[in-house]
Amino acid sequence: MKKILVTGAAGFIGFHLSQGLLHRGDSVVGLDNLNDYYDVSLKEGRLAQLKNQPNFSFYKLDLADRQGIVQLFNEQKFDVVVNLAAQAGVRYSLQNPHAYVDSNLVGFVNILEGCRHSQVKHLVFASSSSVYGANTKIPFSVGDNVDHPISLYAASKKANELMAHTYSHLYDLPTTGIRFFTVYGPWGRPDMAYFKFTKAILAGKPIDVFNHGKMRRDFTYIDDVVEGIIRVIDKIPQSNQADSIDNSHPATRKAPYKIYNIGNNRPVELMRFIQVLQDCLGVKAEQNFLPMQPGDVPMTYADVDDLVRDVGFAPSTSIEVGIEKFVAWYTFYYQVERRCK
Repeated sequence: MKKILVTGAAGFIGFHLSQGLLHRGDSVVGLDNLNDYYDVSLKEGRLAQLKNQPNFSFYKLDLADRQGIVQLFNEQKFDVVVNLAAQAGVRYSLQNPHAYVDSNLVGFVNILEGCRHSQVKHLVFASSSSVYGANTKIPFSVGDNVDHPISLYAASKKANELMAHTYSHLYDLPTTGIRFFTVYGPWGRPDMAYFKFTKAILAGKPIDVFNHGKMRRDFTYIDDVVEGIIRVIDKIPQSNQADSIDNSHPATRKAPYKIYNIGNNRPVELMRFIQVLQDCLGVKAEQNFLPMQPGDVPMTYADVDDLVRDVGFAPSTSIEVGIEKFVAWYTFYYQVERRCK
């Protein structure tokens, strides 16, 4: 049994991860500031599910609250910290850049300091496939250069990776970054395209399809993401003291630091995703085709070889299975009807 701090516990991935950790017998301390970036009642609904479980406790706290984070780490003794709290969203970073600095940079250094001073055994933190930015080589590998982000959100996640490596090097703090690829599923984020599509289709409204539908995404189902994170939690990176080190690859650096992709490794055309969603809802959507938005990329595709080699797992849930589970949850939660199944 481990005592694990999960930041962003009322968020999409944080909620599901907390459930998974509690199910296997860990003690979870959840942290979230419950901000209004999207519907707070959805966050409260997730949190209500967690608060019913005996080994879960919750702190309403902002990562940027330096003294609050210091006090939390002084009061608690964590074996592992999983930092999922962040200001998310590529498009929103064009509107409110300061939110990304406060949460993703200031907040992250507060977490690093907390881990450093309380001898946390392993810090696992959320990065993003967005760090691959303008890369054209596919699939995206953790060994690829990621020095060309095309959104502030992506830049903040790249900064997190650099900051974590610095703490691993200077203080021997084991850190692992996870680059998530388009995570979807029940209790998902309302700002994500699949959630917006579902809401619009059921309301009889047109959906906005960017880049005229010529996008491919490595859609990754939430249960696969949770399984990957839990396996990574238990795989604490070790220092590599070999004389000959390829420092260009995160898997071979001397510091106790690793980076993994967690993606389905099967890019799906956006129009195919929309078709499966329409089939599950029993409604054909009116589609409003638009050009590519700033900060977006035409394709994401995860190379998960390192994840398979180190923890023996690769995501595998098909969109047909994943979307059906999302639609079942959505129609139940929001009490709306669909016309099939």
